[in-house]
Amino acid sequence: MLERLGARRVLIVVALATAVIVGAFSVTNLASSTVYYLSPSEAMARKIPPGETVRLGGLVKTGSLAWRPISFHGPNEFEFVITDGNVEVRVLGRGAIPGLLREGAGAVVEGSFAADGTFNATQVIAKHDEVYTAPKAGQTPPHRTSAP
Repeated sequence: MLERLGARRVLIVVALATAVIVGAFSVTNLASSTVYYLSPSEAMARKIPPGETVRLGGLVKTGSLAWRPISFHGPNEFEFVITDGNVEVRVLGRGAIPGLLREGAGAVVEGSFAADGTFNATQVIAKHDEVYTAPKAGQTPPHRTSAP
């Protein structure tokens, strides 16, 4: 009987140790894929040095979104202002613009600050709101109909 209780204890300890190892492995792998970003106010408070890669998140300021094609088949140059209501940061970039990026909507940009305080974006991720309404058949969603 004592031998059987000892085997159960060993089995329980091994099972708990395995669960802890699997949990720790999962947390470390998932931590690298989480998308964390700073608000413009947080970035200014931390005094992020020029050239350091960061993610900046906020709202695209109304009236600030502009882009122009560099060539017919080439990338676009774009600019907009991202704000958290307190601090505004001018964002410059080149490349494809997400279809959901629009004024007044949320966005996360990845890149680095220049010495003059502008943000040079290497990637733009448009955030969508929680409300989704499917367009009717043959109808273009409203965010696709307006050009800057």
